[in-house]
Amino acid sequence: MAGIDNIRSGQTLTTTSRAPARSETSTSSSSAPVSQSSAKQDAVTLSQGGKAIGQMHQQMASQPSFDTAKVAAIKEAIANGSYTVDPEKLADNMIKFEEELGGLK
Repeated sequence: MAGIDNIRSGQTLTTTSRAPARSETSTSSSSAPVSQSSAKQDAVTLSQGGKAIGQMHQQMASQPSFDTAKVAAIKEAIANGSYTVDPEKLADNMIKFEEELGGLK
């Protein structure tokens, strides 16, 4: 069986499904083996859009989620007291963020 990683790379996932085992009643005296039906094959394929999203996800996962050098520089500036906040720029960015959220309603 192919794993989820193979699906992301565009390969087909195949699985086998089995019929559930039949249970025998307690009044039955025969001990015949339970037979199973032949295995059925299921297949899953992804569209081109799904494959593209999988590739984009892999690319994003391989990149760091933040700039470690920038974080280190900000930490250093905070530690030595040289970090300053521009209140007007902060307010403008907060308003911009709220406007972007307003478009999601």
